[in-house]
Amino acid sequence: QVQLVESGGGLVQAGGSLRLSCAASGIIFSITTLGWYRQAPGKERELVAAITSGGSTNYAGSMKGRFTISRDNAKNTVYLQMSSLKPEDTAVYYCHALHPMGARWWGQGTQVTVSS
Repeated sequence: QVQLVESGGGLVQAGGSLRLSCAASGIIFSITTLGWYRQAPGKERELVAAITSGGSTNYAGSMKGRFTISRDNAKNTVYLQMSSLKPEDTAVYYCHALHPMGARWWGQGTQVTVSS
């Protein structure tokens, strides 16, 4: 059974930083593409950042330069380091895993709230 468990969300002031973690189990972690998505109230879920099995990264435009995605295959964990946070970054952040054969999984989400 595949599980993705996020942690690290919380309340932070604008300009602050947070690091999200997502621990995976039940998958061959090293071959999956991992990503972080977010969904704000009343909005669609959107990609924040993704990292391939080879370490290539991709960021949504508004997150470039502020967020950094990384992975530790030895710990089956993907991270999202967020800095210079803005109130508009407030959302539920979801971890996502994509297997090369197309199967995909989601975590349960972690709330990030940025106060002004």
